[in-house]
Formats: sequence, C-alpha cells, structure tokens
Amino acid sequence: MGRGAYALARVAVIVRAPARRLWWLGVFGAGIGGLVPGLTGRRIGVLAGAALFVLAAGTAFAVRRKRYALLARGASRAGKTVFLQDRAVTMRNWRRARRWWLAAAFLAAVGSSFAVPAALGMALAGLGAGLWAKALWLGALERRNDVLLWVRAEWARSSPAAKQVPGYLTTGLGAGDAVAGGARRRAGRSARGGAAKLSTAR
Repeated sequence: MGRGAYALARVAVIVRAPARRLWWLGVFGAGIGGLVPGLTGRRIGVLAGAALFVLAAGTAFAVRRKRYALLARGASRAGKTVFLQDRAVTMRNWRRARRWWLAAAFLAAVGSSFAVPAALGMALAGLGAGLWAKALWLGALERRNDVLLWVRAEWARSSPAAKQVPGYLTTGLGAGDAVAGGARRRAGRSARGGAAKLSTAR
C-alpha cells in the first residue's frame, strides 16, 4: 500500500480525538444553557436535550461502522520504512484543523438555549459519548484480531473511513504509544520525537 517512508496515524486515536472535547463543550454548553429560561422553558429543553443526546450518541457510534470493519478485514501488514505518529500529535492535528468548528458548535449550543435551553449542548455531549464508544469498539476489534489499525495520515484528514481511504495497515499490539482503542499507553516505552520507526515496534 505505497512504497517509501510515510507517516501512519492510529485509526482509533483519530476517532477518539474529538470525543473528550465534544463531551466537555457539550456539558459546559448545556450547563450555561440551563441557566436561561428560554422560549420553551428548562424542563422541555432538558427533555429535548436528553432525546438529542441519545440520538446523537447512537448516530456517532453507528455511522460508517461497516466501512471501518471492511477496511479492518482487508488491512495489510505495515512495512519497516513507515513512521508511527505519536498519539498526542494525531490528536493535536485533528483539533487544530477543526478548532473553529468546535468553537462555533459551542457558541451555537449556548445561543440556542435562548430558544430551547441545554438541548444542543446535550446533543454535543452525545456526539462525544458516541465517538468514545466507537473508539472502544475499534479497540475490541483490534484485540480480537491481535493487531493495531493504522492509516496513512494524509488519507485520513477528513475521516479514517472516508471514501478516499483505500485500506488500513496493521502492526502488533505493542507498537506506538497508544493501546487498542486509542488510549494512552501507561506502561512500556513510548516513541520519542513525534514519530517512531516501525522496525522498533514489537
């Protein structure tokens, strides 16, 4: 899947990258919005928000799961010339590319509370929860197959399951600085300097 040296980013880390940010923006947005009576009143706003939370979480978790599974089934072993992008670098790149979108979503959540208090904030929190659940699902898939799933960084700028992504690459479970599911590796030696050669991975 391509020759020469290029960077790989963890699929689960990309999915996980917006989860915490969306969750907390949603929580703060809903909390601020709950202070505003709004046109519908707080009770209706919170009830609508609860429904939106469930809907958003379910949608974020379910969308493109078949595509992820298909790419995972067709994944090939990564070569020794690639570089594994650090978890922190992958998350920072995602957030920097979308910081204005996140800011606009937070402002919209707060502003919409003058109509329906807390509802849009709870929907944002639901998106974060759904993406977190999807990262955990990917982690279970990785552990079941005894591999970590990676994608070329330039292919996954919009999504690791986008149409332009032709396939995934795999390494052993000990590679990189993130465990199955994209969480930070707590034990063992992490890669330094933002990238690590695959030949050093277990």
